[in-house]
Amino acid sequence: MTAHDVHLTDLVQSANVRCKEPSPAPHTGLYRTSFKRGLDITLVVLSLPIVLPVILMLALLVSLNGGSPFYRQDRVGKDGRIFKMLKLRSMVCDADSVLDGYLQDNPEMRTEWNTKQKLLNDPRVTPLGRFLRKTSIDELPQLFNVLVGDMSLVGPRPMMVDQQSLYPGREYYDMRPGITGTWQISDRNHTSFAERSRYDSRYNASLSLKTDINILLSTVRVVLRGTGC
Repeated sequence: MTAHDVHLTDLVQSANVRCKEPSPAPHTGLYRTSFKRGLDITLVVLSLPIVLPVILMLALLVSLNGGSPFYRQDRVGKDGRIFKMLKLRSMVCDADSVLDGYLQDNPEMRTEWNTKQKLLNDPRVTPLGRFLRKTSIDELPQLFNVLVGDMSLVGPRPMMVDQQSLYPGREYYDMRPGITGTWQISDRNHTSFAERSRYDSRYNASLSLKTDINILLSTVRVVLRGTGC
């Protein structure tokens, strides 16, 4: 091997070192694999004496409109596992058929649905449901999803099963979906469904105790502002 070849080899090895992805800090990896789950359980258990009576009271109010006060829907969890996500029902009982008819009669709303997978003025939402959504209180039953390990307090927004083909990315599947997260505390009414992957990538790269605490504190501000949907 000539001196020139040795020099080229050194340059390639140096470039490989510079381009290599940095390894996560040891404490960050440990938080992701162990401490995050412990934090979830601790905070949920501590909150139940306050949150459970609120859920039961709201469930009673929702049931006055008829039907079950709770809504269970298949969502995609970590590693693609399907689980039943709980919510306080904020829609009319025959919500799916109402949506189909509404989108059929309103092509411009069909475009909004196809882009965002949600409607800013959803005809399926009840008057009480609008309050529950605006304050994000309808999400409270998901604390039980956190307790059993389907979800985390902080993570990607839980994705519906039929939305997987619309999601451009893989980071979502590396994490438990969250009750709150970077997308949930953003201007989510103005983002497309596909843009959620950017929020998930950003969170996955910065996942740490500090990040989760900041998101939880920001969630309180979002709830107080009533910017849910």
